[in-house]
Amino acid sequence: MADDLVFYTNPQSRGRIVRWMLEESGAQYRTEPVDYASTMKAEPYLAINPMGKVPAIVHRGKVVTECAAICAYLADAFPDAGLAPTDAERADYYRWLFFAAGPLEQAITNNHAKFVPSAEQGRMFGYGSYDLAVDTLEKAVSAHPYIAGDRFTAADVYVGSAVGWGIMFGTLPKRSAFEAYYTRVSARDGYRRGNQLDDALAAEMAPA
Repeated sequence: MADDLVFYTNPQSRGRIVRWMLEESGAQYRTEPVDYASTMKAEPYLAINPMGKVPAIVHRGKVVTECAAICAYLADAFPDAGLAPTDAERADYYRWLFFAAGPLEQAITNNHAKFVPSAEQGRMFGYGSYDLAVDTLEKAVSAHPYIAGDRFTAADVYVGSAVGWGIMFGTLPKRSAFEAYYTRVSARDGYRRGNQLDDALAAEMAPA
């Protein structure tokens, strides 16, 4: 039932990652839009995510936040979609999913904020330097057609979103490996359906 899985989001947010994952999973779900100016920072949403951030899901009474965690959770919760890793894929699946959610995210946001760590600081940071993180990502997306091997998994939803947004907003360089990988993952029906739903929701939520 749709009420078993509730998706809290704003279409102008990372909620688009989870929308894509939900569409890939084939799950029935109900969407609850949350507005930045009001409901996101007020009860009852803060009871779901005290950070006052989206997205979040509530599945059978259990809350899951953080996009990478939600992607992995949904892959396990809806196994018929075939988005969880096989034994052969599991190492690369978790490695690159959490690389994108951790070191890569930190490198991109710090670089965008014009913070460039010194060599000494780089030894303390998980990503070392922006250039190192970007070069490592390029190697990862070049190793196989998809991030964990020869087929699409939930990790591609998250990594693919990071690459796509990076290319779109200029926070990643437009390298051929990134563009080729993003072209593959964004050709999926689940990606297109998710974007259509979020574009429609954005139009609904736009001020009159």
